[in-house]
Amino acid sequence: MKRARRGLECIWRKSQDVSDQAWAKAAIKAYSVALRAARKAFTTARIASAANRPSELFRVVGELLRPPETQGLPDDLATRCSDFAHHFAGKVAQIRRELDSSLTVVPAEVTEVPVCPILWDSFRLVLPDDVEGILGSVRATTCALDPCPSWLVKLAKEGLLDWFVAIINASLGQGTVPSCFKQAVVKPLFKKTSLDPSVCNNYRPISNLPFLGKVLERVVATQLQEFLDDTDFLDRSQSGFRPGHSTETALVALVDDLRRELDRGSVTLLVLLDISAAFDTIDHGILLGRLSGMGLGGTVLLWLQSFLEGCSQMVKLGDTCSDPWPLTCGVPQGSILSPMLFNIYMKPLGEVIRSFGGRCHLYADDTQIHYSFPSNSKEAPRMLNQCLAAVADWMRRNKLRINPDKTEALLV
Repeated sequence: MKRARRGLECIWRKSQDVSDQAWAKAAIKAYSVALRAARKAFTTARIASAANRPSELFRVVGELLRPPETQGLPDDLATRCSDFAHHFAGKVAQIRRELDSSLTVVPAEVTEVPVCPILWDSFRLVLPDDVEGILGSVRATTCALDPCPSWLVKLAKEGLLDWFVAIINASLGQGTVPSCFKQAVVKPLFKKTSLDPSVCNNYRPISNLPFLGKVLERVVATQLQEFLDDTDFLDRSQSGFRPGHSTETALVALVDDLRRELDRGSVTLLVLLDISAAFDTIDHGILLGRLSGMGLGGTVLLWLQSFLEGCSQMVKLGDTCSDPWPLTCGVPQGSILSPMLFNIYMKPLGEVIRSFGGRCHLYADDTQIHYSFPSNSKEAPRMLNQCLAAVADWMRRNKLRINPDKTEALLV
């Protein structure tokens, strides 16, 4: 049912036909009903199977009643908030220190900005109809820093539109992002119920940004996506967070490549790279250089620089918050623009891989490298090792660290 629902959604998004929309909505509703019924049946079966085992029944009921992110949290939430804040900030700082110590001199090819004429130097100002459409498309997720719930903002949008348009156009025209839009509230999310809930490393930081800041980001993201489409800038193998691309297109392309090589009688070595805290360690100077090198200038580049600089985060558990800490690197997780900026940052990686005769498929920070060769080839393993060494060197120079524990290699 999920596959059928997604298929009908794709058909509707491509055709924008009213009848296709009706079929898609019907499939979505049917899937939701079936999913709720399946979950109810699964939970009922779990409880029934544990009816004569009190300890197991207690564990099942505990999982249902306690949200995963709060399991095992102590009564002293202020201390726990501080522990999470030090952990999340310290993890990124440790990675950056290790990267900086392994590369004492940053090569010129990393810091040097390519000579490119300015292709886009000012934003297109928005109209009330534009903002109204964006308000309807942005999810109504309320941040703890919002003065009122986002659903209320949406409900009262007619009386607030002129104010929103004035704020957004002032930001776009001046090339600055209000500081209140650059504060994030982090909620630790427990990764797996089988892990120790008392260990901070077993939680994933989920950031939430102010609602109006997301509306502003959506305006910029829409215009940035138009520029990327017009210039065809992104790597052709990048499927993450792009219109017309998805995890499905990345998987289909990879499987197609592997099957073609099998038909030719070749052997393929597939390497699945994992990057530690990829979004959090991006170097702002390098990213701004890439943005300038692709033709951005004027207030567009100033706005993006303002978006990156002066950001801060704080951990929130219940009604308790930690002290905020500044972000000197990385792109804000949970923001609309961050995945697009990350794709721009990763653009040269595909060129590095292809220079060694390898091929790759990327979905944001997930990178698959595959190298095909005859089964009796003695030269291919050496070329692949050279390619991987060059990739590791590129990662290090660009302040990204490969996680060897989660990186895997497969022979197909």
